[in-house]
Amino acid sequence: MSAEATNPASPGPVAPTAPTVARRKSRPRIDLRRLGRAALLGPAVRSKLPDAIGHIAEAHRAHHPDADLDPLRRAYLLAETSHRGQMRKSGEPYITHPLAVTLILAELGAETTTLTASLLHDTVEDTEVTLDQVGEEFGKEVRYLVDGVTKLEKVDYGAAAEPETFRKMLVATGNDVRVMSIKLADRLHNMRTLGVMRPEKQARIAKVTRDVLIPLAERLGVQALKTELEDLVFAILHPEEYARTSELIAQNAAGGDPLAEVADEVRAVLREADIPAEVLIRPRHFVSVHRVSRKRGPLRGTDFGRLLVLVNEDADCYAVLGELHTCLTPVVSEFKDFIAVPKFNLYQSLHTAVARPDGQVVEVLIRTHRMHQAAEAGVIALGNPYTPPAEEQTAGLDGERADPTRPGWLSRLLDWQRGAPDPDTFWSTLRDDLAQDREITVVRPDGGTLGLPEGATCVDAAYAQYGDDAHACIGARVNGRLAALGTVLRDGDTVQLLMGQDPASEPSREWLEHAHTPAARIAIQRWLAAHPGADARPSDTTDGPGGSRPASSAPAARPRGADVLLDRPGGPVRLAGCCTPVPPDDIVGFAVRGGAVTVHRVECSMVEDMKGRGREEIAVRWGDTTACRVTLVAESFSRPHLLADLTEAIAVEGAEIVSATVESPNQQRVRHTYTLQLPDAAELPALMRAMRDVPGVYDVSRAQAPAA
Repeated sequence: MSAEATNPASPGPVAPTAPTVARRKSRPRIDLRRLGRAALLGPAVRSKLPDAIGHIAEAHRAHHPDADLDPLRRAYLLAETSHRGQMRKSGEPYITHPLAVTLILAELGAETTTLTASLLHDTVEDTEVTLDQVGEEFGKEVRYLVDGVTKLEKVDYGAAAEPETFRKMLVATGNDVRVMSIKLADRLHNMRTLGVMRPEKQARIAKVTRDVLIPLAERLGVQALKTELEDLVFAILHPEEYARTSELIAQNAAGGDPLAEVADEVRAVLREADIPAEVLIRPRHFVSVHRVSRKRGPLRGTDFGRLLVLVNEDADCYAVLGELHTCLTPVVSEFKDFIAVPKFNLYQSLHTAVARPDGQVVEVLIRTHRMHQAAEAGVIALGNPYTPPAEEQTAGLDGERADPTRPGWLSRLLDWQRGAPDPDTFWSTLRDDLAQDREITVVRPDGGTLGLPEGATCVDAAYAQYGDDAHACIGARVNGRLAALGTVLRDGDTVQLLMGQDPASEPSREWLEHAHTPAARIAIQRWLAAHPGADARPSDTTDGPGGSRPASSAPAARPRGADVLLDRPGGPVRLAGCCTPVPPDDIVGFAVRGGAVTVHRVECSMVEDMKGRGREEIAVRWGDTTACRVTLVAESFSRPHLLADLTEAIAVEGAEIVSATVESPNQQRVRHTYTLQLPDAAELPALMRAMRDVPGVYDVSRAQAPAA
């Protein structure tokens, strides 16, 4: 039995709820705060629609005029019979809870299967009804949804902090996102009546809601649920600040609304331009007002809300924008186009702002009615995911939104949880990701885009675009300029990722310092966990002058090909990373710790150092293989596209880039260090000539350790 079902319990107060702010209406609006208690079913004919779900049926038919209501009738009769005699801690009959949850979803436009499962979502947990009974009566989809919600019950009261429990929750959500839709509506109604519980329990549930469920509501695009949950959590965890914000809103409401005057002005402008549009005043919710007050200081009248302009066609959005920017005073820095580049959670809208003569700024949102429904209801507005969508509804949608059962970010999240080395790594990484409430969009050279959290770096972009293949990334260009992989990206940046060709490439341990997304951190950590004894290659670049690591101090890469033979039995042979000898170089070997032999070029400066330390000299010679790995240093003048031209020249000669270091420019000079794999050592002179022929390159040499 869930914590809300008792048998019986005394009533108590309810949690503080944000008061409804009156708003201008010209069509039915989503309003989740109008539900109090639901009437109970009295004696009725079983073929009739029970009066208790009449308001649900009305809301459902507003979105789905042809919906078959019989499943709702049968689900209600089963739920009411099963829960009869159970009471909520608020003192209400328990059946009021599934009724309230289902009405929330009906108002948001959920399809019949979701509403049917919502009415039954607590029957298996709290009554004698079994999953098999649900499946026999309502089908496998309803059975699956009820089972999924039942498995999430432990998440509600603190268990979400346990990584393995949360992992299971995500798997259930990922298989059918409607499970989480019901869960969010269930949490909303429970939060509305949370005041009947002890303060410490209220705080515990509110924290789980804040840390997990609200970010998930944001990512599912269900803003109508997210904003009310935010206000309820705010009231419980920060009662003093909530009270001050409430007083600010009340004081503003007592005076005249300057937004009404601007709304009338916008309506006149659009009428004159013959653009059919609906102009509404959209009050900010409590948390939004609180955030704005902390950001801007003392608030003025226009800070308490925004204008919402609703039109019929996508093209009308841009027509409205043009008229507003022509006839009013635009604040250009506030313009954002989320129609051309939608957010990852289905959100589409144009954002702009206009300035009034008195200096106040009015924010304006412009979207179609369809975009508005998606903005309010997110994935809930997508309907039954197993019903093929109409062609016009899918036109123009990218891969992130083609499958309503699993948005693109959720698919990636499920990949992370499967690839994480352990539950704790996944949990800590995911919580960091959920805490990111802002997103940036960067542009690839092919015109595609990547959605990343604010603060993401080139490392994050590499793993977002290439997955585990990003281990081979050797550099990046941001807005046409060479940049370190640790460079923090900004909204609208163009990012070109430079990739090596070696399939066995290794990520740098230093990349973890620059990785902010779960995709990047988990991929790097997974590789490191699978190769505990390996030396990951150094980062390609680091930030700041003098910050890059010269090739001579980099860990030696394990050679492939180029056999070296010993004149006497010995341990493993390693080619020195400081000079990377290749056939037919004159070479010498030295015994090192563990019985291994390290091989240097005779002219390497480390040879004298090894002799000076008393290392035993070992006679070595080349075997028959000709493949080799070599480190080259290219010195050049700084110019645009130099790195791209160099890497192209290397590729044309058939060499594979294993790793690369590009030092920060010093007096317009740049030092590039490449570790390369060649199929034949005889090709090395031609490769070095090709690199010297690149414009701007004035020298290419073999790597050498600094003199001891």
